[in-house]
Amino acid sequence: MKKIGRNRIGLGIIGAGRVGLIRGEIAARFPQVDWIGIAEIIPERAAFVAEKVGADFITDDYQKLLARPELTAVIISTDEHLHVAPILAAVERGLAMMIEKPLATDLGDSARVLRAIEARGVDAVVGYTQRFRQRWLVAKDKVNSGQLGQVTMATSRGFMNRLVALDNYKRTPDPKKISPMVISGTHALDVVMWIMEGRTPVEVYARSVDRALGPQCGGTDGTAGLITMDDDSIYHLSISWALPISWPGAVYSLEVGIVGTEGVLTIDDTHRDIVLAVDHPQSEGYAPDKSRLVDFIGSYPPGHMALGELRGPMHEETMSWLMRLSTGLPTQHATAAEAHNRLMLTKALDYSAKRRAPVQVPAFASEEFE
Repeated sequence: MKKIGRNRIGLGIIGAGRVGLIRGEIAARFPQVDWIGIAEIIPERAAFVAEKVGADFITDDYQKLLARPELTAVIISTDEHLHVAPILAAVERGLAMMIEKPLATDLGDSARVLRAIEARGVDAVVGYTQRFRQRWLVAKDKVNSGQLGQVTMATSRGFMNRLVALDNYKRTPDPKKISPMVISGTHALDVVMWIMEGRTPVEVYARSVDRALGPQCGGTDGTAGLITMDDDSIYHLSISWALPISWPGAVYSLEVGIVGTEGVLTIDDTHRDIVLAVDHPQSEGYAPDKSRLVDFIGSYPPGHMALGELRGPMHEETMSWLMRLSTGLPTQHATAAEAHNRLMLTKALDYSAKRRAPVQVPAFASEEFE
């Protein structure tokens, strides 16, 4: 048996927010990571994260970080609408990348980024973290093994309280550039499309509502849609990120069903099996609110803190990526091409809802959905 090599890793983190810190702390414990640099525009945050991960270099300019000779790989974890420039700069250096989804918030920019990555032959993966939950890995294995026969239909329903929506609309300069489908529904869409791998979407149809978030911040409450594949199988999906703040899901509550000619598979990812109720709010989850006293433990997509460490899919995903860098072995990460496909589909669903008419796919330029 051939012995697997172990390559050293010099890691850069561009954007030291919530996810940058999580991945940085995991990487700091990985034996082959012997150098960590951080690029973060908020000095106090940069100093805080640098201390947490034992960073060797800190800057507020990602170009200075990318110029460091120690770098072999980089995590792009800026706000969603700020991904394009650092990705393209990292591509120029030929660095391996883990990019938080999406590649870009504009479809044309996403296509440009994908072309650059593929032309340079860069090993770039995108953070569709839910692929690393054991239940989705098992679901994909059961479908791949043919136990359901030929898949004919899939369905997913995502429910989220509005804390994520309010935070995203607050941070973006153009609320029309984001939506529940593009920012959050894409996770469920990726899981199902990954499980149904090999089928090509040909048409989407969707409708949206904006009764709650529309008047408050110009946003969309939720979207429901139907994707038809080239083999006539169908995928029905819905996402709402406008549930009341009191909704116990720390972020995501998801239900999925896969129907085949010889079987059916249902997955409950609502996290209602562990419920925490307290007299005073806890710090776990996404932007905890003082009115929230009940939580579905585990519904925060990265995982949950237990005994001082993050446990769950983001830990598994980050460790798997670091092993990929160190050994060259294949992993289950989403590719840049898959990430562009997911953005294209979510944009098409939003466009269909706006037009109230079916939309043909695939599409590769933003002008096609304006």
